[in-house]
Amino acid sequence: MGQTDDLERWEVVVVGAGAAGLMAASRAAERGLKTLLLEKNPRPGIKILMSGGTRCNVTHSTDARGIVNAYGRQGPFLHSALAVLSPSDLLDWLNEEGVATKVESTGKVFPVSDKASDVLDALLRRLRRSGAKLSLGEPLRSLKRKGESFELKTPDRILTARNIIITTGGRSYPRSGTTGDGYTWAAQFGHTVVEPCPALTPITSDAIWVRKLQGVTVPDVAVRILPSSRTSSPKAQAGKEHSHQGKFRPLAEARVSFLFTHFGISGSPVLDVSRVVARHPDPVTLSVFCDFVPERSAEHLSAWLEKRCTQLGRRQIAVILSEILPRRLADTLCRLARIPEERSATEVSKSARRNLISAMKATSIPASGVMGFKKAEVTAGGVTLKEVDSKTMQSKLVPGLYFAGEILDLDGPIGGFNFQAAFSTGALAGEKITT
Repeated sequence: MGQTDDLERWEVVVVGAGAAGLMAASRAAERGLKTLLLEKNPRPGIKILMSGGTRCNVTHSTDARGIVNAYGRQGPFLHSALAVLSPSDLLDWLNEEGVATKVESTGKVFPVSDKASDVLDALLRRLRRSGAKLSLGEPLRSLKRKGESFELKTPDRILTARNIIITTGGRSYPRSGTTGDGYTWAAQFGHTVVEPCPALTPITSDAIWVRKLQGVTVPDVAVRILPSSRTSSPKAQAGKEHSHQGKFRPLAEARVSFLFTHFGISGSPVLDVSRVVARHPDPVTLSVFCDFVPERSAEHLSAWLEKRCTQLGRRQIAVILSEILPRRLADTLCRLARIPEERSATEVSKSARRNLISAMKATSIPASGVMGFKKAEVTAGGVTLKEVDSKTMQSKLVPGLYFAGEILDLDGPIGGFNFQAAFSTGALAGEKITT
């Protein structure tokens, strides 16, 4: 180590062999650029293999505009990247590599095989054909600017490169190797790093009644994050939630399948709104308001419940409620509405039914925080988009320095949007490298 010969001179060095890095290295090498992909782990694409329950949700069934819209205020940054690799382009690319895909009812796109390894194998095949060199188990120790090039030091050697693409990811799933290494290098070159926080992560709650519902799944729930309306007990909240919600604009909202856990709540809508809780300076002041029957209005539910109570007067009210909700949840909602779950329908007053409807449509779950980076699917925060040219992924501060993937302050909803952004920004960086 110490002497840099011609073999150690590269036109492009990509740091991080995840979705963005593998795509970026292949694209750069296919253009005839001498390209090296460095990965500190002994295996590439560990997060790819872990994602989607090891199935890998590669993208979402939409077009480029749909991806942009899903990202909200961050979305316009992706226009050029998606022009280079749109969702349909990505699926065509996978198909060319022998990976057939399927669209599930949620719009998520997976390989037909349900094997994330098939996606990774396709990326590695393309990388090998491109001529790029992959070096595993070689962490980057230092990165410096030397004249018009960069000097990189690893435990094994010193490298020089005309261009660097940093694709080291964020801090989510740290056991996959994403421990925030790239933020230090970005800051070293003068870049602003928006404070990273967990996103797409379960929300915790200290409410005992919530934890007692562990394992209960509700297929369709609308959730909203609002300032808390907590009072002395959960039962005292029943009947007040609608009026409380009307006072505030939701900090975030989403709707789809919902799961109670031993630590709080999870499921797609919870993951989608979790970044608000993670970012909040005092998350215990927030509550997750849940509409457990979003497809029915309060008026429709009231009419339905009154009719069923008349028809089934001797049946327990919780049993009637269990026609449309899991029984354990039905029992809990009755308790929150101050109605003993064993009470018969004929014994439930009109005002008590109103409380029950309120509990079904707007139960407030107190938040205590989130599960953190260990359970987060992505990282919110990272290198600020203002300092990166969206047309090339090149730094606006340092020529020859590029960023792609999760290291950027770019996080989307659950459903394949984040993988699409990683693939597309990686492809754009590889396409636009100049020497």
